[in-house]
Amino acid sequence: MTSPPLTTAQTTARPLEALRCDIGGPPELTRVVAEHLRLLGAETHGTPGDGGTVGAPDARGATSAHVALAGAGFGLVTAEVLWAEPEGAASRDAVASGQRDAVAPGSHTPAPHRLLPAQDEPTVQAATGIMAVHGRRDGAPRGLGADYAATAAGVLAVQGLLAQLLAQARGGEARTAGRVRTSAARAGLLAVSQYFAATGADEGEAAELAPGGPPFTSADGTLFELETLDPGAWAAFWRALDAPPEAIRGGWRPFQFRYATACAPFPEALHTTARGHRWTRVQEAAAASGAEVCALRTLAGRAAEYDGAAPWSLARLSPAAPPPRERDSQLPTADAPLAGLTVLEAGRRIQAPLAAHLLRLLGADVVRVEPPGGDPLRGMPPACDGVSARWLALNRGKRAVEADIKSPSGRRRLRELVAGADVFLHNWAPGKAAQLGLDAADLAAVNPGLVYAYTSGWADRLDDAPMGTDFMVQARTAVGEAVRPADEPPAPSLMTLLDVLGGLLGAEAVLAGLLLRERNGGLGVRVDSSLLAAADTLTAPALRRAARGTDPRPPAGFRRPLRTADGWLAPTDTCAAAAAAYDLTALPTPRALTLLNSHGLTATPVTTDLASLHTDPRFAGSIGRDTHGAPVVPDPWTFT
Repeated sequence: MTSPPLTTAQTTARPLEALRCDIGGPPELTRVVAEHLRLLGAETHGTPGDGGTVGAPDARGATSAHVALAGAGFGLVTAEVLWAEPEGAASRDAVASGQRDAVAPGSHTPAPHRLLPAQDEPTVQAATGIMAVHGRRDGAPRGLGADYAATAAGVLAVQGLLAQLLAQARGGEARTAGRVRTSAARAGLLAVSQYFAATGADEGEAAELAPGGPPFTSADGTLFELETLDPGAWAAFWRALDAPPEAIRGGWRPFQFRYATACAPFPEALHTTARGHRWTRVQEAAAASGAEVCALRTLAGRAAEYDGAAPWSLARLSPAAPPPRERDSQLPTADAPLAGLTVLEAGRRIQAPLAAHLLRLLGADVVRVEPPGGDPLRGMPPACDGVSARWLALNRGKRAVEADIKSPSGRRRLRELVAGADVFLHNWAPGKAAQLGLDAADLAAVNPGLVYAYTSGWADRLDDAPMGTDFMVQARTAVGEAVRPADEPPAPSLMTLLDVLGGLLGAEAVLAGLLLRERNGGLGVRVDSSLLAAADTLTAPALRRAARGTDPRPPAGFRRPLRTADGWLAPTDTCAAAAAAYDLTALPTPRALTLLNSHGLTATPVTTDLASLHTDPRFAGSIGRDTHGAPVVPDPWTFT
């Protein structure tokens, strides 16, 4: 099939130029879809606003959003975005898709009772374990004040639409119409997949799961985050502030593993030490030690400086025509739209590996470039069958090659691999690719048809940016204020919110780049995405409220689950105020739920033990284990 071309006047970095999009549904589910499709060039119709004030009942009674995209020679593609699939739907989808993640048979046992699927953002957060992971710092489940699961689901829906259009452009079975379905619940399971994977490990967690963590507070009241990957810098920072030696030693391990555990039970002496020094002294100690600190910014301050940039940038790599390209040996299919494409990934930690993981789930052949001896994170505890459970959650099914990119021979090896790849994806430190001669321009000379993808921390958009890690970006962009209700002090989540959402944006950018390449006659494309973009995507409604001069923070008590005698219940946003009037602490969770239901109030039990997701009837049949015994969450999309 010949890919629909762009005209000369349309030859821009907008892969959806001349396509029309019709969209409808609750704004929580459609906000990101509408905005991203518009930024990619589609003419959008029926798009909603930003949802008004926090918790406004815009979506009352609405369970899904619908998107239709067509034009410019493409057949119609559609997407449905649900809060959660009806009971049993996810199981049927797993069978229909062939469960490409080799799930061990007999790994799911049905639960003895029925629960209704999640119906809105708080019930999705409760059911999927987001509340449990986010609440580890506090010692009890907490809801995120921002619409995290719905935002992630919107990005997944755009990915599904782009993948279908790309499959049409490349030929194969999916030549005309296609449909994709995703949900906020699947997005939520994907978001906790690393923490969930640890529940299947052969050993316990490497660090204690107990309440505690940053931010720290200075003597003059500045809330701040601290970041370093070097234990020497950690120790030097605290020594400069006269912290007790035993507290310095005892604090490093929980600090080091906070990304994996979503909590950091520091010795209280470290918080006491921080409170004993003014902010200027804290900054001096960081500068002298090599650690970095970042004061928590406000939503009003972030709104004032927000540049309105798109969540990714796309640019053609080379004006020269690429060499003739052989037809892909494997053509796309309906449920594997990227079949026949090769993604070369040089990623570390979460952001780039997750982006490549999503591309693999869409059918691409993903090859990881690892240092000699392999990725050291393969051995990060806890392990399943000798392999890090968290590493498996992001990297199962990928092939691996080893290359020392610091050596000339290793760089030659990487260039050889790039010559046969469709995508090169990395999240190296800023400037490293250019220093090694492996930047976009360098690799375009090797492969003029390459999609070069860089997932960074800041995308060079802020002059005063600290280290581009999840929690520092949360602090600098006011995510800590957006996710906490107004009666609590701001605090970035210790759940890796931005690494996950940044990985989703990275995969979305690659798909847009691949489609742009097809429509531009095979010319290579550079795509950039960032954690900063993930933060702005998540906090966009709050930033708009701040820009209008209204209170951008969630109201007091917002999305705070209700205690029962043996657990927790999360009411829907529309029922939260009425449900909070009932004292449920003496009732077991089933009876408390029955009581609320009898008064016309809707709630769902909060998942507090992620291991229980295996037998949770809200996800019946959709969760299994891989061949290492690690838990596997369902694919984010269903294609038909």
